[in-house]
Amino acid sequence: MFLEQIDFLETQFAQEKLPELIFAGIEPDTRLDEYTPWPAPSLSPDYQDFGGKGDLYLYDLTHHFIPMAEEKWNISKNPRTRGLIGASLGGLFSMYAFLQKPGVFGRIGSLSGSFWYEKAACFVRSAPLRPKQQRIYMSVGSREAEHKNNIQNTMVKQNIDVHESLKNIGFSPSQLMFTIEKDAVHHQEAFIKQFVSALNWLYGKNRSRG
Repeated sequence: MFLEQIDFLETQFAQEKLPELIFAGIEPDTRLDEYTPWPAPSLSPDYQDFGGKGDLYLYDLTHHFIPMAEEKWNISKNPRTRGLIGASLGGLFSMYAFLQKPGVFGRIGSLSGSFWYEKAACFVRSAPLRPKQQRIYMSVGSREAEHKNNIQNTMVKQNIDVHESLKNIGFSPSQLMFTIEKDAVHHQEAFIKQFVSALNWLYGKNRSRG
């Protein structure tokens, strides 16, 4: 999604509002499998069941892709600077990856994270995690639950619950940002806008403290 904002981001870099960043966009083979932490039934007969292969995808990410990228581009191996940002099921996976590997990722963006996913909010609530210096940005559209006649109608509520769980774990306002975007629906246009907001809050030199 960052490709559609690349000119704006280059301006941010030039004005030193953002540090220079290296982006790596990974296209999944089957997002319903790779972005889900455990199997779950499909929400519609028109789609396959969720495969729940998130752990395999996370293994490839941490054991193959990240080391390869760090070697190829000679970038920092400091986890505090390493971010993972995704939208929808990608937002769910980003949070799951962080909770599974808190020592690997220091900055997480969950944009319209699919925390309606079966047992996802409970997983965050029970995570044995103690905050260190990580930063998390979350967002959800105020209208994302509209016209949903399945578990997705809990979208906004579950995002609120996940945010509360992270606060209860101990994430401070300087580490955790959560926005409910007025009138926004579950759409790429909203994701792109929030991607830029996430980058500014996670990495920006003049980021708000939430």
